[in-house]
Amino acid sequence: MEDDAVRERDARAYEAVHETADFTELKRRYKNFVVPWTITFMVWYLAYVACNNWARDFMSTRVVGHINVALIFGLLQFVSTFVIAFLYGRFANRKLDPLASGLNAKYKRERRR
Repeated sequence: MEDDAVRERDARAYEAVHETADFTELKRRYKNFVVPWTITFMVWYLAYVACNNWARDFMSTRVVGHINVALIFGLLQFVSTFVIAFLYGRFANRKLDPLASGLNAKYKRERRR
């Protein structure tokens, strides 16, 4: 019985937070960052895979010594992953975390009611 009361209280608190303009703004900001960067990375990754499959002459072009274009592209996959993670961290700290902190405080207040 007590579990039902706790679940109902939590659900009411979540609904109160979910209905705020800040929650909608948080989702909008998150999607506006994540969707374009995900698409960008996937296009970049698929271009790498496609070139390895269908542009073998280009990918086997030596740049310096035994280092070829394919190796550079492969290493750039790691670099781009870390760059996007860094950019997301910076973005989240500046644009998402302030809203999320406020929403978390509101959620906690609502749960105590």
